[in-house]
Amino acid sequence: MLSQFDLTGRTALVTGSTRGLGRAMALALADAGAAIVVNGRDAAAAETVRAELEAVGARTLVALGDVTVRAEVERIRDAVLAEFGRLDILVNNAGTCIHRPALEVTDDEWHRVLGTNVDGVWIPSQVFGAHMAERGGGVVVNIGSMSGAIVNRPQWQPAYNASKAAVHHLTRSLAAEWAPLGIRVNALAPGYMATDMAPVDDPRFRRHWIEDAPMLRAGRPEELGGAIVFLASDASSFMTGSVLTVDGGYSVF
Repeated sequence: MLSQFDLTGRTALVTGSTRGLGRAMALALADAGAAIVVNGRDAAAAETVRAELEAVGARTLVALGDVTVRAEVERIRDAVLAEFGRLDILVNNAGTCIHRPALEVTDDEWHRVLGTNVDGVWIPSQVFGAHMAERGGGVVVNIGSMSGAIVNRPQWQPAYNASKAAVHHLTRSLAAEWAPLGIRVNALAPGYMATDMAPVDDPRFRRHWIEDAPMLRAGRPEELGGAIVFLASDASSFMTGSVLTVDGGYSVF
């Protein structure tokens, strides 16, 4: 059974992997044997993650670029194929969030969140999906959120919630269309995780973010490692179009 989780010989691109959840996912996939393509826009942070990956023996490529811009994604694809010859696993993780009541959200803020969180999934999926279709298969894992199915409180974040709901349904749409091509598409929906993007230690949020969760705590980025390896590996070979929620039980209420 454990051999089904082995990613030796496969190459994975994790967008937004220079920090936070993306970094933790890249390390988990590397630990399972995958070669890793580190992506982001911060060159210094990317080099730090590269060093961490190489320290655990992973073959690594840094491919900086904005995944909401098709020309940059195509350039990343060309770099990946030049280095590894193939991409087996695409993890669409890059994302952003704005806490703002609906009546105060500006057009620029709305477009920035939807652009990063939806275009940043759609464009890499389309570009690398074409490559996977040519090769006869591959795996796409989109990072959604429990916010795609609930409305968070006490902060309001309508743009983020809408974007993650879109990610979940895009996941199902691509899964249905691409299954005959040998491409599996699933989503991972984290709850509140202790990252720069979620101020879980802020006293303003503890009542709802922490005390409302059955496990009474936020998650740690590394606690998503098992889930991302499962979704990327043959252990989930009969799974496509699913959204796997890892939220400490938050969304059961």
